[in-house]
Amino acid sequence: MAYLLVFFVSPMASGVRLAFTSQTGQLGLATIHQLVNDPGFWSSITNTLIMLGLILPVQFALAIVMALLVNARLRGSGLWLYIYLLPLGISELASGILWYSIFTEQGWLNSILTDLGIIHQPVIWLSYQHPLLLICTIVIAEAWRSTSIIVIILVGGLQAIPKDYLEAADVFHASPWRKFWHVTLPLLRPTLRTALILRTVLAFEVFATVIALAGSSLDVLATKANNAYTQFQEPHLAAAYGVLIMLLSLASAALFLTVLPVRTEQAR
Repeated sequence: MAYLLVFFVSPMASGVRLAFTSQTGQLGLATIHQLVNDPGFWSSITNTLIMLGLILPVQFALAIVMALLVNARLRGSGLWLYIYLLPLGISELASGILWYSIFTEQGWLNSILTDLGIIHQPVIWLSYQHPLLLICTIVIAEAWRSTSIIVIILVGGLQAIPKDYLEAADVFHASPWRKFWHVTLPLLRPTLRTALILRTVLAFEVFATVIALAGSSLDVLATKANNAYTQFQEPHLAAAYGVLIMLLSLASAALFLTVLPVRTEQAR
């Protein structure tokens, strides 16, 4: 409790107070009005939501397949788990720089595609003129770096499922797909919900990867908050962006808690 009070509640209260205080020190909605009218505010929300809408399905599809392979205990599954976890040892900024070297005009991707004869001139993947393509490169970089977190959570959930259910499905000659859809997936719902909430909160805070790949060409909420504080020296506006990110994170968590109730909650 003391830890939460010192490192969470107190900074959060200070941030909220700062967001609802004008530069003259008066309480009110002046900073919120400045936030809504800030250039690039609405585009940053749109870009953040598009990025979130792409990251979640891509990462969870990959994570479920990877977790099922590890849980199947095939030969070499321990090695595959180790390989899956390697990106966790790389920081977000280092990952962004690595993927920048892949997607830049003279990067690895263009070199490989040119050697294979698929393209005849370099493709500009990181162009401000194609924001959706820019977002897709960020999604790929984020999927490579942070899917391992989801895999760890899902492997723990899969190993907690009692084997009796799967053995009963085998008795009734259920196919692997029916076992997954009707047995594994429903019993994995609490784990999926936790992973969804965690990944959504982290997606709202993606910063270093965006800076490394897009620079100032693409605005998301986290970069707008950073720019407001560092470039424009407006801590009140930066705090308002931080409060908005917190509210969106809480709203998404509440949505997942409502949409994906576990069995004990359904019984109520």
